[in-house]
Amino acid sequence: MATFTAACVQLRSGKTIAKNAEVAEGLIRSAAQDGARYVQTPEMSNVLVKSREELLERITDAEADPFLKMAKGLAAELGIYLHLGSLAVLAGGGKVANRAFLLGPDGAVEATYDKIHMFDVDLPNGESWRESATYEPGRESVIADLPFAKIGMAVCYDIRFPAIFRTQARQGAEVLTGPAAFTRQTGEAHWHVLQRARAIENGAYVISAAQGGQHEDGRETYGHSLVVDPWGKVIAELDGDEPGYVLAEIETEAVAKARGRIPAIANERDFVCQVAGGLKEMPA
Repeated sequence: MATFTAACVQLRSGKTIAKNAEVAEGLIRSAAQDGARYVQTPEMSNVLVKSREELLERITDAEADPFLKMAKGLAAELGIYLHLGSLAVLAGGGKVANRAFLLGPDGAVEATYDKIHMFDVDLPNGESWRESATYEPGRESVIADLPFAKIGMAVCYDIRFPAIFRTQARQGAEVLTGPAAFTRQTGEAHWHVLQRARAIENGAYVISAAQGGQHEDGRETYGHSLVVDPWGKVIAELDGDEPGYVLAEIETEAVAKARGRIPAIANERDFVCQVAGGLKEMPA
């Protein structure tokens, strides 16, 4: 069992990668100075651009990305595990990867994860999103086996698909993650309950850094970066949408205790689903 301090860094990323990297660096440094050993940033930390054409003009492949270069050097300097919630990077064939990077205290990439589920939706307020038109979806769930915890990697919309997190919990993940750029509308409705649900049903911590506020490309994100414990209690939250960071103490022993009290994973059983009945003619 291990105890460590985790931090969520909340951003309001704009269109310029260098500016976003500068803001993120300052917040990551401050979180590390306050004792964070694991620091997580939100989805699309390096750039938020709604226009596909403009996005392709601004991003590079992963190795050339200025944000990733900054983060590698910073992780090594500070001796921390730095989880970039995701970056937009070129993936070839005219597609973009929404890719998370977990960097070790030597600055090396320990693990990467490409967001699996694409946010393709028309919202009641008129907003329309078609992530699949730009991004190449991932096909593999990833757990980073760190010295102090096994950390399941996911991104934003993935939080609505419980199977990813259940599979990670079955494989021993003690910390689940959902770094995000939730819209304000969906965040106000579902952000907290989704994070708490994933924590409760898996007896795991959930750590989710978020984008927040009115962005340069016109979108508005919800913020409220938070950490939920294995019993479903929010133990740290950055209340609101301003950039900043929040810290929480993570005790992996709490995961074992929660899973012992409610052994839902151990009690799972295989089953089949049948549809009873069917369409019947109404009597005349």
